Amino acid sequence: MVRRQCSSDARGRSDQSHWLDTPPQTNEVRRSATLIALGHWLADLYNLPIRCSELGASAGLNLHWDDYALQIGDQTFGPATPALTLSPDWTGTLPPATRPQVTARAGVDLNPLNAIHDALRLQAYLWPDQPGRLALTRAAMTTAQTPITKGDAVDWLADQLTHTPGQLHLIYTTIAWQYFPQDRQDAGLAAIRAAGQTARDDAPLAWFGMEPDGHGNGAALTLRLWPGDLSFAMGRADFHGRWVQWSPIEKKA
Repeated sequence: MVRRQCSSDARGRSDQSHWLDTPPQTNEVRRSATLIALGHWLADLYNLPIRCSELGASAGLNLHWDDYALQIGDQTFGPATPALTLSPDWTGTLPPATRPQVTARAGVDLNPLNAIHDALRLQAYLWPDQPGRLALTRAAMTTAQTPITKGDAVDWLADQLTHTPGQLHLIYTTIAWQYFPQDRQDAGLAAIRAAGQTARDDAPLAWFGMEPDGHGNGAALTLRLWPGDLSFAMGRADFHGRWVQWSPIEKKA
């Protein structure tokens, strides 16, 4: 019995040592507050079902944003029986009431985690004095069961850029694009732009980022849409989704 306990402890220490050798992957589910608002905004604009492609998806917790609810004051956006409810400090306009419909989802990461097998690791990245954050992560892990592809995000994206009539393709990152090497960012931008040139009204393309820009607090929320190559500043958000300033404004070329 003692030998088995020691062996188990040794495996535990080995697992934890491996975690320390790799970058943290909090996969902060509260960032989905911006994705829920965006989904409602895009559904209202296009009235089309959405196919999601997340780059740097980690365990895919934010790939299931449509299973979560967003509560702003006395209004709730999302499914009637959500897996969890996000309540960030919200300023700015409210999202449209139009409900998005996600018909397909896929994600990629250089070192993807599994919401079931890596559950302990995902929870270990959270501060112990934040039980609410832990509860949200645990709730997301019971829902986010989409396998994440292991690989280079830009190489993977190349095979995702075909257009499907009657469907909006949404590509997005949440605090991930900044970690891509510059040459990968350049290649990814070129591929998305090229796909945008062949987008149609019945098969539009959207590229959303929640990423630091060196200006102001938190992360910038940016959106580009094709056809038309339209750019929008959607507002800003705390890196962990604790607050959102939602103010969609089209940027003139």
